[in-house]
Amino acid sequence: CRFYLQPLSGPLLGTPSVLSIVSFSTLQVFNAKTAELLSHHQVEIKQSFPKEGWVEEDPREILQSVYECMERTCEKLTQLNIDISNIKAIGVTNQRETTLVWDKETGEPLYNAIVWLDLRTQSTVERLINKTPGRNKNHLKTGLPISTYFSAVKLRWLVDNVLEVHEAVQSHRAMFGTIDSWLIWCLTGGRNGGVHCTDVTNASRTMLFNIHTMDWDPELCKYFDIPMEILPKVRSSSEIYGLMCLGDQSAALVGQMCFQDGHAKNTAGLIALLSLSFQPVMSDHGLLTTVAYKLGRDKPAYYALEGSVAIAGAVVQWLKDNLGIVQSSVEIENLAAAVGTSYGCYFVPAFSGLYAPYWEPSARGIICGLTQFTNRSHLAFAALEAVCFQTREILDAMNQDSGIPLTQLQVDGGMTSNRLLMQLQADILCIPVVKPSMPETTALGAAMAAGAAEGVSVWSLKPEDLTAVTCEKFEPQINPEESEFRYARWKKAVQKAMNWETTEPVANGNGIIFSSVPLGFYILGSMFMLIGAKYIAG
Repeated sequence: CRFYLQPLSGPLLGTPSVLSIVSFSTLQVFNAKTAELLSHHQVEIKQSFPKEGWVEEDPREILQSVYECMERTCEKLTQLNIDISNIKAIGVTNQRETTLVWDKETGEPLYNAIVWLDLRTQSTVERLINKTPGRNKNHLKTGLPISTYFSAVKLRWLVDNVLEVHEAVQSHRAMFGTIDSWLIWCLTGGRNGGVHCTDVTNASRTMLFNIHTMDWDPELCKYFDIPMEILPKVRSSSEIYGLMCLGDQSAALVGQMCFQDGHAKNTAGLIALLSLSFQPVMSDHGLLTTVAYKLGRDKPAYYALEGSVAIAGAVVQWLKDNLGIVQSSVEIENLAAAVGTSYGCYFVPAFSGLYAPYWEPSARGIICGLTQFTNRSHLAFAALEAVCFQTREILDAMNQDSGIPLTQLQVDGGMTSNRLLMQLQADILCIPVVKPSMPETTALGAAMAAGAAEGVSVWSLKPEDLTAVTCEKFEPQINPEESEFRYARWKKAVQKAMNWETTEPVANGNGIIFSSVPLGFYILGSMFMLIGAKYIAG
């Protein structure tokens, strides 16, 4: 058996019970010989929003949810007459950029975990971009643009703004980590000898890791003024060190069996393209260069180009939870299917700015192309199309960067339960979309990586030993000209969403200073300002 644990934070689609931004701990147990899912348990984790754009989670609650998942899953295994002593390995996969700091002497977190989607560091990012040559281009050492998305700026904020963190750093008591590091440290003993480590895939998302040397970079740490002593030890993605860890997107690459050059997969709006080159390929088109996996201490690292979409499937949940125009995710699919078109309506869900390929934090969400004929069914269709258009933008960038034309896209995650969305994706991309029969391949990938570790060796990752996965293929059903027309209109809508928000102070004619407000507020005139404020706020 393979014991799999996934603290997941991010947007999901196809699960009626989730919120617009949702976090779970999920534990799944697999049969190492057949890849059969034997048992699982899931616990929702509360998120807090102290200020607009801030997203936090309680690290203690995350840890407690893990304990609960373990206990409940073991109870279920016992009920199935499965001996839990057959469990051979435990692995962790996690959303990679969420950041926290804890005290190694007390074992207590010093502040809540700052979630990947959090925007509090936007002004810091803008200052760094303005003083950095190349501005928002990907850094050659990290493969990443300077963005609120990644861990280094979140860690810098914690040190600068949380007294307990600052004091712990000064007294050499602080430990930094992403969620995998926190869980591994706690579950391997905590302050009594816990292992402080992370794997290469999580480290590569911090902006402190050199993807060429495969280690923390002294110059980057000096640039962000982060003491290297607080960083976890970097290990491979498949070896024994108490627990296995693997960032969620990289785990999905393994679970989708993307072991060949040019394989691409999409998990809840984050798309990765595997390159079998042992050297990273830097993007000229707004993509991230990241570590795909390193499956063993002495094995080579493989790299991937990745496109990250801030809001993908969560746009559907936003329509449900924030606007209340539908009651469930299933209803959205039915509404969209009933009309079969957006009737010229386009939805750009830039709720937290735009990620790849634009990396534009000033963008905000818009719905455009509305007429008196537009109804909620058209809006539902536009929401599903938005997910597909964002994927198309990333795949276009990947084709340009890699020179490898993609012939199909493999998909996984909760969003694959929406069959209309899968068909729309194929139509917009003009290539087949392939959906596995077991959609949670992130979990399967973590299981495979742990089971293949030296000293465990219950799972072979050799291509000839991998079990074929049953899949369903969605072929394009519209002509390419129609797809191109709709895509061009989407690109036009994206441009309308740009440069909406600013953190720079702006003075009006009376000398009054505005900051951190939509730009439209002070370009429409005094009478329209009040009307705009009312409707935007409402």
